[in-house]
Amino acid sequence: MYGYNGRYLQVDLSSGETKDMPLSEDTLKDFPGGASLAARLLYDKVKPGMAPLSPGSPLVFAVGPYTGTSFPMVSRSAVCGISPYTGIWGEATTGGTFPFGLKNAGYEGIYITGKAKKPVYLLVNNGKAEIKDASHLWGKDTYVTQQILKDELKDIRHYVSCIGKAGEKLVPYACVINDKGRAAGRCGLGALMGSKKLKAVVVAGDKATAVADKDKLADVTKQVREFIAGNFMSLAYREYGTMLYVDMGMFLADVPAKYFTRSVFPAEKLSGQALKQQYNVKNYACHGCPIGCGRLVKGFKKNIAEVDGPEFETTAAFGPLCWNFDFDSIIMANHLCNMHGIDTISAGVSIAFAMYLFEKGALTEKKAGMKLEWGDGKTLVKLVQMIIDQKGVGVLLGQGTKKMAEELGIDPEEAAQVKGLEIPLHDGRAFVGQSISYATGPRGACHQRGDYYILELGGFIPEIGIMAGERAQSIGKGDPAAKYQALKDLFDTLLLCKMSPATLTQMAEALNAITGWSFSPIDLYTCGERSLNIKRAINNKLGVTRKDDKMPGIAARALAEGSSMGVAPDMDTMLKGYYNAMKWDWNTGKPTKDRLIELGLHDVARDLWP
Repeated sequence: MYGYNGRYLQVDLSSGETKDMPLSEDTLKDFPGGASLAARLLYDKVKPGMAPLSPGSPLVFAVGPYTGTSFPMVSRSAVCGISPYTGIWGEATTGGTFPFGLKNAGYEGIYITGKAKKPVYLLVNNGKAEIKDASHLWGKDTYVTQQILKDELKDIRHYVSCIGKAGEKLVPYACVINDKGRAAGRCGLGALMGSKKLKAVVVAGDKATAVADKDKLADVTKQVREFIAGNFMSLAYREYGTMLYVDMGMFLADVPAKYFTRSVFPAEKLSGQALKQQYNVKNYACHGCPIGCGRLVKGFKKNIAEVDGPEFETTAAFGPLCWNFDFDSIIMANHLCNMHGIDTISAGVSIAFAMYLFEKGALTEKKAGMKLEWGDGKTLVKLVQMIIDQKGVGVLLGQGTKKMAEELGIDPEEAAQVKGLEIPLHDGRAFVGQSISYATGPRGACHQRGDYYILELGGFIPEIGIMAGERAQSIGKGDPAAKYQALKDLFDTLLLCKMSPATLTQMAEALNAITGWSFSPIDLYTCGERSLNIKRAINNKLGVTRKDDKMPGIAARALAEGSSMGVAPDMDTMLKGYYNAMKWDWNTGKPTKDRLIELGLHDVARDLWP
């Protein structure tokens, strides 16, 4: 089977049993890999009202058909499961070298259930799996954990994905860390890992990915690499990383500030250029990536030789969203999140919400145990540590904005979240199509599984007939937003970096060269549609309906400043267009029976429409 190892590793931590789970070529043609295949494998396990942290709740690590090949920007892996944070479908992707390590170990993914009696780690080496004692690692941060395992397993070249203190303590938005500070950041999958007493997954191997047509793959790879080399954005990412967007985004009103109530702020204080001027910044790349958007801050403090990041989302969350322009505190907050495994987006948005509520008098100094004033960088760092330690007001903030509002008796429209997941740091009023992507995303508010602002900045995808439009215009946005969302879900199926400039045609050509298949661009695009629909079916099983496809008022009310001044997305208009394009039922929010059958999801059609 070209391009694939043809199997998952299945692990039951309760019994200690490990075995191979064969994958058929027919299944892979429908769900080529990554988060899509994980959703297909999890679908039958999902039951209404299931407890995400129960031993039987699956946790999946997955790679894709591109992983392990010469095609650029493909060292990505996905971590998937039912989110302990939102209670619906959860997925997060990460880069680094761990993805290639998992593929080289001889598997397309690892399907984990059960709960160990004591802390363990999973070692997968060239097709053999061992469950090993991790008692000596429990309580250690992610950097120390990775170093200890590197020292212990020095006889093999291995790669580690692990949790820190937050995952062990089951902080709802704990994340999974690999390659020092690379994070599978969202949906709380670190808590799912911690609930199973699984401290780390270690992978190693030298199994090469077999390719059907090496010459064709080399040709497509050359095309994409040449485009990357001459692309202005690639050069800009190499120079400034994702931080290049701070000042550009502010001028576009696309960087929410002061908890989604402002859009104008001194961006020059937090730009990529400012970071390079104030600190010793180096860049690094995921395995095989010709860009290298990753940032390292060297010599940050006497006792901190190196800090991973910060990236744009983290800087915006701990910076302008909290009205904080102190770079030191932003970098330190980010470092704590990396060390202990915390989603920087949910943490930053939750802290900004607390500051917003403090200003309004809804969260008092007595309740918080301290003043929570805008721009107080020292307090921000302290709050991050309290979330990690689950002490004081950190317990409340660790629950996220939705539950914070519930506990404090605040109008839910003030909680900046969709389906329980905090809104990222791109503003749906700057690009209204982003609002519908947030409202309908399979894991909740997500700027990656539908980064519609990228399309609106001048994109054109001829294979599916969508292009940039008027960014403040809601009419006509539902249909292209649905198509673009399916395309971006395809990226997480193939596990291709979202920054890749590869066209849909090149993506299909690369897949065909690797596998020997004959997918047209539209055949491949349909895999993205199929992926979105099975994730939607999982969420329908877990209670999601059309009423959940909405934006909260705090992030949808028109602002009185900036280039989006006076813009409020017309969510009803866009949602109707989106549902029509997706062929979802307006009354229930489910994919229609005909649509599911059209996509070959016959069992799902029987479940949702008995």
